[in-house]
Amino acid sequence: AAEILEIARLGAKKTWIVYKANLNFKLVREYLDELIEKGLLGSNGLVYQTTDQGLEFLQEYKNFKKFRLVVTA
Repeated sequence: AAEILEIARLGAKKTWIVYKANLNFKLVREYLDELIEKGLLGSNGLVYQTTDQGLEFLQEYKNFKKFRLVVTA
């Protein structure tokens, strides 16, 4: 999910998301629906873009990953 939000930061079509995330269309559709439902991703019908809430989620996710690396190292 975080990878899709990162890909869609500046806007991305579904095909680009499939290609960059190395997922199939069925899985991407499920992820996109879930991210939109949670308010992390928006769409104008053609282009998907990470919302402000999605950007906040990405920042927290990156902070968590940094913390996890420090703790396990």
